[in-house]
This record gives sequence, structure tokens and C-alpha cells, in this order.
Amino acid sequence: MKITDLTVTLFKWENIPLKSYDHAVKSVAGTSDLGLVRITTDEGIEGHALLGLCVHPASLEAPYIIRFLKPMLMGQNPLDRERLFQSMSRMRAQVSTLAVCAVDVALWDLAGKISGLPVHAMIGTFRHKIPVYASSEQHDSVDGYVEQALAVQDAGLHGYKLHPKQNWREDIAACQAVRKAVGDDFNLMLDSRSAYDLGEAVKVGRAIEELAFLWYEDPLPVTDIYNYAKLRESMDIPVMATEFPAGWLDDYAPWIMNKATDMLRGDVMIKGGITSMLKIAHLAEAFAMKLEIHHGGNSMNDVANLHIQMAIPNTSFMEVLLPHEAWWHGLVEEIQIDSDGFAHAPGKPGLGYEIDLELVERQKIAVLS
Repeated sequence: MKITDLTVTLFKWENIPLKSYDHAVKSVAGTSDLGLVRITTDEGIEGHALLGLCVHPASLEAPYIIRFLKPMLMGQNPLDRERLFQSMSRMRAQVSTLAVCAVDVALWDLAGKISGLPVHAMIGTFRHKIPVYASSEQHDSVDGYVEQALAVQDAGLHGYKLHPKQNWREDIAACQAVRKAVGDDFNLMLDSRSAYDLGEAVKVGRAIEELAFLWYEDPLPVTDIYNYAKLRESMDIPVMATEFPAGWLDDYAPWIMNKATDMLRGDVMIKGGITSMLKIAHLAEAFAMKLEIHHGGNSMNDVANLHIQMAIPNTSFMEVLLPHEAWWHGLVEEIQIDSDGFAHAPGKPGLGYEIDLELVERQKIAVLS
């Protein structure tokens, strides 16, 4: 079997809710575009993925896929995923992890369809469901966090993570109010989105330790390994870094060797696909560390994340970023979360979720080939 074509069909994404998540991303644009990445073979089997997200349109990345990645895939055996991934990852000066992710995810989808197995079964299934927690947008007031946390709890989800206003005093107040509202037994996490210096980070960390938060995510600037190591030594609550600075497997080494984080972080989009995330998961397992998987930026990336979560032992939750409408778009059916707050292993071959081809055609902008 050989790859005969790779195309990216760009299509419009409209009416995206306007939301803020940190000072760097003040609001999500009302429109963006996604890309249907389609890999075809000489036997007529196709692999699909989605490129792009609400804050980073596919049109920014698609030309690089066609110019740099397509030539190395043409005529190749699509099952040679490791060799193809190594070739793509050596082009990190030319292409981003977002571009490599889309191609890698499509190759896994293709392989699953060839084998007749879900991706998680190809890897080796560890579990068949996983608890889900919800991650907030920024709210204008403490009451906004309290109301949303209570709604998440009432929906049966297994936790709530705050993206606060990024002022350490206000952030502590929001955490205190949410803990008081949801009670002592509900999982809470804090993602401060690199808002603090070391002194502020220590104050917030000690406050949420007393509130029995589950973890303390990204309090310091993303590359500040030196101060992360100092912060981790002074905290009892697990500190989590590596969401953004580690784009490839080898970038994790200094964080582990300097004992600068208690858990690793990643998702297929930021880390370069399913192949890359499995390497990271196994690296974390070797050091008895958790890999807590970040939301994937778009619907199909979250499906790819879900397959990984079904296949590794050292992860705890699936994350959904609120509101869903700002991140999930383009599938016939989105990931379903049951009334007990669990997402379940996909059962169909490949990724097991279908891209809405009628929507793609109706909103089509261009086909890059």
C-alpha cells in the first residue's frame, strides 16, 4: 500500500463564542477556519484529521503541510508511521507541531481503518472509560467561577479547573470561594497561565494547598526551569509544567533532570501527534510520573487524545475546555460524556469519529494539494 495524495480542505468556522483565557488571549475571534487533512492510498482507504483551532486558523499551517510534509509522504507506506514521524520531526525548523500532529493523527486513523481496529486497541487498550473534568474560561467576577463550578458539579463531572484573572490576591479569593461552594470532596485544580513571579507563586500555592486542590498548573513563566525547581521544593501540592515549552520529546529532559515539575503535560496538537504523545507518556512512566493530557484544541484532536488516554496507565482525567462551542466543531457527532461524567473508548476502526463532510463542503474556502 502506498500514499497517493495528501490534501487540506480549508472550511469556515463561524459564530465562535467570544471568550478570554489569559492576558495573552484576550478573546477568541468570532470566525476562524479549520482544515480537513485527508491522506489517500492506492487501495482507496483514507485517513482524516482536523487542522486548526479557534485562535489559530488552519490557513496559517496548511501551506507548510503541502510544501514540506507532503513530498516526504508521497509514495510511502502509510503504516511506516515511526519512520515518517522521525522524518517530519527533523523538519522542526520548517514546520510546527500543529502541522506534524495533523499528518500523524491522519496516519493513525488510516492505520486503524486498514486493521479494522480503534487506535487505542492498536496501541494496546488499558481502560475503557475515563473521568472528565471541565476547565474554565476567565470570568469577570468570583461569582462567575462559583456558578460554573456548581454547574459542572451538578452535571456529574469529576472536577473543575480555574483559569483565574492572573492577579494573585484575586486568584486566591476565587479559589477560596469555589472550594466553599462545591464542598471538600470535589476535585479542584488551578491553572494560572504563567501569571506569577516566584514569590507570588509560593503564596498562591500555599493557599490552594490548604484548600486541598489536586494540582497547581503553570504558575511561572513557561521556560523558567530554575524557579520551577525552587517552587516545587517548597510545595506539598503537585506542581505541573511543560504544557507549552516542550514541543518535542527531547525538550522534556531538562524538566525531569532538574526535578522542576511533578507531572508532565501535553496534548497531540502541541506535542506533534499520537506518536509523539505515546513517547512522552512512556517517558513519564519510566520516572513514575503522571502525564495529564491537555485539551487538543479541536474536536478530532480531542478524539486522538481520548485514544491515548485509553491506552496509557499514567493519566487521570480527560479535560474539556469551556465553553464546548469555542473548541469543538466539524464532527458529525462530538465526544459524548455520560451522566456519570465519563468519556468512553471509541469502538469503531481508526479514530472512530467522522468529520462532517457536508459541513466541510458547504463552508469550503479552498483545497490545498
